[in-house]
Amino acid sequence: MPAAVQMGMAENIYDKVINFIDRYRMINENDIIVAGISGGADSVCMLHILWRLSGVRPFKLLAVHVDHGVRKESSADGAYVERLCKEWDIPFYLHRADMNGYAAAHRLSREEAGRQIRYAAFEAVRQQQDPDRPVKIAVAHNANDRAETMLFHLFRGSGIRGFASIRPVREAVIRPVLCLERAQIERYLKEQQLEYCRDITNEADAYSRNRIRHHILPYAEEEICHGAVGHMSDLADILSEAEEYLTKQAAQIYGVCVEESGFETPAPSRTLAGEAAVSAAEKSLCIACKRLLAEDAAIYKRVLLLCLERFSPHRKDITGRHIEELVKLMADTGSKELSLPYGITARKEYDRLFLYCGAGMQPGVADTDNGTLKPPAEYAVKPPAQISVPQEGVFTFTLLERAGAFRENRQNIPENRYTKWFDYDKITTVLLLRTRKKGDYLTIDAALHTKSVKQYMINEKIPERQRDSMYLLADASHVLWIPGYRISQGYKVDESTKRILQVQLRGGHYAGTS
Repeated sequence: MPAAVQMGMAENIYDKVINFIDRYRMINENDIIVAGISGGADSVCMLHILWRLSGVRPFKLLAVHVDHGVRKESSADGAYVERLCKEWDIPFYLHRADMNGYAAAHRLSREEAGRQIRYAAFEAVRQQQDPDRPVKIAVAHNANDRAETMLFHLFRGSGIRGFASIRPVREAVIRPVLCLERAQIERYLKEQQLEYCRDITNEADAYSRNRIRHHILPYAEEEICHGAVGHMSDLADILSEAEEYLTKQAAQIYGVCVEESGFETPAPSRTLAGEAAVSAAEKSLCIACKRLLAEDAAIYKRVLLLCLERFSPHRKDITGRHIEELVKLMADTGSKELSLPYGITARKEYDRLFLYCGAGMQPGVADTDNGTLKPPAEYAVKPPAQISVPQEGVFTFTLLERAGAFRENRQNIPENRYTKWFDYDKITTVLLLRTRKKGDYLTIDAALHTKSVKQYMINEKIPERQRDSMYLLADASHVLWIPGYRISQGYKVDESTKRILQVQLRGGHYAGTS
């Protein structure tokens, strides 16, 4: 083939990658690109194309090589990448690790250990860069890798996310040569007269992915359909778009149906290495079962998966069977429990499903410093006063002496779930803010009929584990107010009221903010 034609093919490949980068907005002006370079064909091709692009576009290019310490020739690979970077004036970072030791210490496969080590190294370099500039990590997966991953997930069992396979962009990770098949990469390197390192472990059939690479995909290309890899990549794009849409829909429904307690970061949030964004300790989720199950199955199953991901370091051990068990638990009547991977417990109480970690973690129950349970404290109230109760919120007590003026303006004051008014002179003992006690009751109507607090909570379907930790406003055994629910008729403001006690609750685990 004439040299001019060969060079034209190389330029076509280069243009294809640039168009792919632009399609997914991978690289913008002023970006810093941290490229993971093993020295293999894929990464050398990517580095060369990015280096060429950096000459015509304003972004900074860096290279990171990770020596896993597994192969004897691995140090030579690093030296080769360093020579390339020196020749092309690209800043070079070398990271050495003991992959086998890491895998054994963390009980991981060698493949997963290597992946975690690489992304940790990339992230470390990323964190060293100018915080005022966007920093992205470029890795050299290609179209064949994508097809192999799709088949691997298909054979192992997966949902749309697995079939969507490797995405062009994932958070700060970009894959500029994902549009190229392996043959195109090798052709580009040959025409650019670029050498690359060979990893002999990729030639053996010890790994499942290698068997797919060496036997299944070649057979599909030769015996079933030429262009199979490209067609699978097109399908992955379609599935990736569907996955992105469904994920956004699930996130919206999560915000409506799931109440978080103890989490400090928005859901869902995950690091590049796949670790959980927050610790699961002393954190819980409360799911509105009927509301969630009213959605389509494709959405409510995703919401449940998002919930489990709030506690788990990764989703590897969470399967469709666990999601189906949660769905069944939500649909069942009565109070039941289910144990899930990573120490997650699911407990159904009335129409709410609680998720939490550890046997001692119970929604709505206070923990002492040593992990044992104890009854919450009791607060004596003498207005004016402000009392902050952990997880419940801040109670503000105000005494209004001009009851007449208040009654005249009362019709202009809207009913508020978290601000209540009481006849202060009807209180006969020391007013207490406390948890419930045996014998507590409410006055439920103008005829002064009463109902026990216990029966009222059962009727309102307040979860049993929450009842003993809820704070009530009480005059001896007579309860004035169950915050978030109702007040007692026995203390309502009327024409004879002289002094009014205003009580306002802000923030907290289940309280409002107004």
